[in-house]
Amino acid sequence: MRVTTVYVDLPVPDIASARDFYAGYLGMTDESINMDWVTRFTATGSGASVQVVTQDATAPESPIATIRVDDVEEAFAEARRRGYEIVHPLTTEPWGVRRFFVRAPDGNVLNIAQHRD
Repeated sequence: MRVTTVYVDLPVPDIASARDFYAGYLGMTDESINMDWVTRFTATGSGASVQVVTQDATAPESPIATIRVDDVEEAFAEARRRGYEIVHPLTTEPWGVRRFFVRAPDGNVLNIAQHRD
């Protein structure tokens, strides 16, 4: 398994206010991902980005980061082998992402995801 991308997932009360701040004030590009509970903003030129999340649509708690991997099945098997707590089971979500949430030893919840092409 190889990590391909990491996004910070910032909790926000609503997407519209976040859009005004990140796109309007900071001038980041709104990469609207067509969901009302999460979106991503990217800095022009650098490619640095942040996701904002109101509340995850299907999981019991929201993660602090989304880690994209090239093999989510392998990542899931390794997390289980190591005895890490699985917070949200390995699932293919309605929007096409295959993912699970794992609690790191420090207590942070991470979304481990693989986007299907």
